[in-house]
Amino acid sequence: MSAVRRLVVEADGGSRGNPGPAGYGAVVIDGATGETLAEAAEYIGVATNNVAEYRGLIAGLTAAKALFPDAGTTGPDLRVHVRMDSKLVVEQMSGRWKIKHPDMKPLAARAAAILPPSSVTYEWIPRAQNKHADRLANEAMDAGRDGWQWEASASTAELDAPARTPLPDRGPPGDAAAGAAKARAALAAARGGAEAGTLFEVGAEAPEAPGPTAPEPTASGSTAPGPTAPEPTDVSAIAGAEAAAAPASGSAATPAPQVGWAAAPDLGAPATFVLLRHGETALTPEKRFSGSGGTDPELSATGRDQAARAAAHFAALGTVQEIVSSPLRRCRETAAAVADRLGLEVRIDEGLRETDFGAWEGLTFGEVRERYGDDLTAWLADPDTAPTGGGESFTEVAARVAAARDRLTARYAGRTVLLVTHVTPIKTLVRLALEAPAQAMFRMELSAASISTVAYYGDGNASVRLLNDTSHLR
Repeated sequence: MSAVRRLVVEADGGSRGNPGPAGYGAVVIDGATGETLAEAAEYIGVATNNVAEYRGLIAGLTAAKALFPDAGTTGPDLRVHVRMDSKLVVEQMSGRWKIKHPDMKPLAARAAAILPPSSVTYEWIPRAQNKHADRLANEAMDAGRDGWQWEASASTAELDAPARTPLPDRGPPGDAAAGAAKARAALAAARGGAEAGTLFEVGAEAPEAPGPTAPEPTASGSTAPGPTAPEPTDVSAIAGAEAAAAPASGSAATPAPQVGWAAAPDLGAPATFVLLRHGETALTPEKRFSGSGGTDPELSATGRDQAARAAAHFAALGTVQEIVSSPLRRCRETAAAVADRLGLEVRIDEGLRETDFGAWEGLTFGEVRERYGDDLTAWLADPDTAPTGGGESFTEVAARVAAARDRLTARYAGRTVLLVTHVTPIKTLVRLALEAPAQAMFRMELSAASISTVAYYGDGNASVRLLNDTSHLR
């Protein structure tokens, strides 16, 4: 009969805003001695509390499996007892509550696929008994706020951890200290040279496209649909579909870049672009073409109020570290309102300017239809067609915006940057992130002073996290 190794995983996640800046923490504990074997934490950008809690669970189970990759084969059988203060996660993963929310289903499936369901048990505990994981999550959120990646070597979370008692019915514990050191050394070697004998950080996960964050309101106040998923009655029913795609633990090979829900290499913190459309001008409510070839209007009184509300919103979040603006006046004024509130400087990037609409500048859509009907029809049908009178085509704008994106992601890797720009550049960034055709821009709504968010990772993947959020204006 093979030996049994018993571990405890304590996990937690939090969101400062729900949804808002979020992070998770997880700790793996030796069930025989109470010794901490591993810690994991990560700032995950804008997400809900529930998403962050599930991400903490996934990180904890992944860390437990990584410590004993040969468990159940040549090594001992592994038994993991999960303790969390999230009643939702514990009841759903235990199979007692049905998982109805589409954002939770793929996360639950990922968690269920890490270890055999029969080897994992779940227990709800009060928050006071989950201090270690809670502090890890807050350390990760603090690091993200300051523009850094959480590091295990700087963590003090364990200092506030409650006293631990061994798990009952644990079997022969063996040499726990030696076993932990051996597991850490093996994990460090597998990850390519991390110093043996130290605590480790579980690698960052794949960018979540289309993303398990909560659906965001559209301009009309309705909720955009999330990713579709089957309707199982318990976690085990959805685990099988994802288990085949789950990467093998303990592999020393560097996996190829992944998309969707699959796990990815540790890519570090992404460059996160918070895309703020400028506030209203006198032309905005009349829905007139207002590009870079027109009169360069200033913000209206409504637009200035919108800029002030956006500034208050970003001040409350505390996540913006840099501000970059289009050179046009309405964007510079909007950016200045935020910069004054945050104490930051505004950089100007010419690549973020609006499309030059040529002879259509200042006209409504109906007026353009009346005067330049054939040209408008061609423009709507072909991204290579420019507006009448020598304006820019969508293809030209996309090339300009993509160059700005590449320039800014290289400059601000791992940081959160507010880009104050216009309808076409924002839609173009979202479209390119989704690898959607140019015509997709006609299917997007972007209100004045709305917020969208795209994160760019080191492997070239992008994750659209937010589109047309106007909740800060209400």
